[in-house]
Amino acid sequence: MQAVAPGFQQDFFQLFCLPTSYRLDNALLDQYYRALQEQVHPDKFSHLSEAERRISMQWSTRVNEAYQTLSNPTKRARYLLSLHGVDIQEESNTAMPADFLMKQMEWREAIEEARQARDVAELDKLESRLQHELRGLEAQLADRIDDRQDYAAAAGDVRKLKFLEKLAEEIASALDALDS
Repeated sequence: MQAVAPGFQQDFFQLFCLPTSYRLDNALLDQYYRALQEQVHPDKFSHLSEAERRISMQWSTRVNEAYQTLSNPTKRARYLLSLHGVDIQEESNTAMPADFLMKQMEWREAIEEARQARDVAELDKLESRLQHELRGLEAQLADRIDDRQDYAAAAGDVRKLKFLEKLAEEIASALDALDS
């Protein structure tokens, strides 16, 4: 445990030896995650003192938290913005452009119509379109965070991602209900 303990204050990117960037090599992240977990997993320290086992557990928890944050595009964006001192104001700032809100209403209506019609094919089509929207917004986030350092605009995009993720959950829920 002694070898990794001094870096406990590292940010998540430093922990995984990755550049502080929205664009991320997921295969490399997975590789570093496995290597770190192999190093700090509590099972490896079961024969040591209580204090050393506790440190191992703290490290394992930190590695897991870092991995969960960096492997999720929305969590990664939130984390990056927090590193740059940007408060996304997800709870207090719900203002969205009118065209975006109209699109949300259209999405919800289409999901509800497909759910009521028990139209799995339409829900699948909506899910595919939504994934395309998510990828586009994630590409825009990468541009705003990594290339332009326009963190204020990126914060708005993260709030939009939250809306799109809720739509994805609604579609998944509708599909699950039809599978039952």
